[in-house]
Amino acid sequence: MKTKFYTLISFLALAALSFAPVIVKAQEQQMQFFRPNNKLGINVFETSKKDTVKFTGLKVKVGGGFTMNFQSLRASNTATPVLKTVGTTVYNTNALTPLIDGFNLPMANMSFDVQLADGVRLNLTSYLATRHHEETWVKGGYIQIDKVEFLHSEFLNRIMKSVTVTIGESDIDYGDQHYRRSDGGNTIYNPFVENYIMDEFSTEIGMHIYYKCAKTGLFAMGAITNGELNPTTIESTKVDAETGNINKYPPAFLGKLGYDKQLNTDFRLRVTGSFYTVNSANSSTLFGGDRSGSNYYNVFSTPYGAATTTTTQAIDYNAFSGRFNPGFSQENHSYMGNLFLKYKGLEFFGTAETAKGRTITEVSNRSAKQFAGDLIYRFPENKENFWVGYRYNTVSATIVGNTTDVTINRNVASAGWFLTRNIMMKGEYVDQRYKDFDATSLYNGGVFKGFMFSAVVGF
Repeated sequence: MKTKFYTLISFLALAALSFAPVIVKAQEQQMQFFRPNNKLGINVFETSKKDTVKFTGLKVKVGGGFTMNFQSLRASNTATPVLKTVGTTVYNTNALTPLIDGFNLPMANMSFDVQLADGVRLNLTSYLATRHHEETWVKGGYIQIDKVEFLHSEFLNRIMKSVTVTIGESDIDYGDQHYRRSDGGNTIYNPFVENYIMDEFSTEIGMHIYYKCAKTGLFAMGAITNGELNPTTIESTKVDAETGNINKYPPAFLGKLGYDKQLNTDFRLRVTGSFYTVNSANSSTLFGGDRSGSNYYNVFSTPYGAATTTTTQAIDYNAFSGRFNPGFSQENHSYMGNLFLKYKGLEFFGTAETAKGRTITEVSNRSAKQFAGDLIYRFPENKENFWVGYRYNTVSATIVGNTTDVTINRNVASAGWFLTRNIMMKGEYVDQRYKDFDATSLYNGGVFKGFMFSAVVGF
């Protein structure tokens, strides 16, 4: 066992170092009002209004994220067998697919950041290869405006000293966890391998407007979006069960208030509250908008599911394994509070969330709640190249078809090492348990646990 472990660590180290040649000096050029794609981007949330980079003309920065995972997970359940026939084969739909140790499909992102004008930057990000979409997909693109010198207005220039505007298709800025999550090949900001059980992330077309007061640390954000990951111009023919009317696609609204201040050289405090609300949608995806998929491959997959999938790749039918989506595709009203504390190398990041919503066939809202806490210690002092961490994450929700509310609990222990600013290795032990699911549910008595190891590059 020890030999196997050392062989794995050696392989992951070589895998990480093999990416090093792509991190060329030409890509180290600085961009204005930009979050670095490496270690320097950790614990960066909204981009700063500090004007520290002089504009010298149009610049193009090609960035990327690469992640290679080794998985050693096992799953079990106590569900009552439910038999179904496909062709001539009889399947127990509650029988789990046996898992082995092995490497998962590596994931890669590519990004272009273009300094178009003084204080105006374009971002375009693509998923080159992920679990959910093995082929290349464009994630989104947006323009960020921090200056409007091109308008030749001193009044507007003064306003823009505290204002940032983003326009286009981008991550919706609901909560703070999306700044710390794994996103396809870009996992360098996340001290753990996987995201929350209830993963709040989607890209939508719209506009975010930020007001940031550097002196006080207070900031506010308001946004309007189309409310859809996959926009449409086709009139709906579906009837909303609650209203009895043909479905409409009004915009979604979100907002955030916060305080973020480095109180002294050792202590930083950040606290935020945010909301996301949409009254009806073609398909709201706040809890299912990730086009890359879970980093826990094939847990609670079934041979029956693989046999009946209509996707071209069998792993796609259960692309979000280990996560929970409450299914608020029609109406969604979600609220999140976050607390971030950092004293020297010790960090705490906490989340409290409540959400209500429904599908188009439901006549009333259901609810879901999520709580999470990350405790991270980074060392040595002033370098913080290593860390150890612990996460507790729990979700409770009302789901369609289950006789009682359900609960999912996850405990994760993590450790990691930055070989350089751009190269990282991390590992974790995860234990996730499903409670109060009906006897005929796949998740009745469900447990999965084991180790994950990642080699990561971001530049």
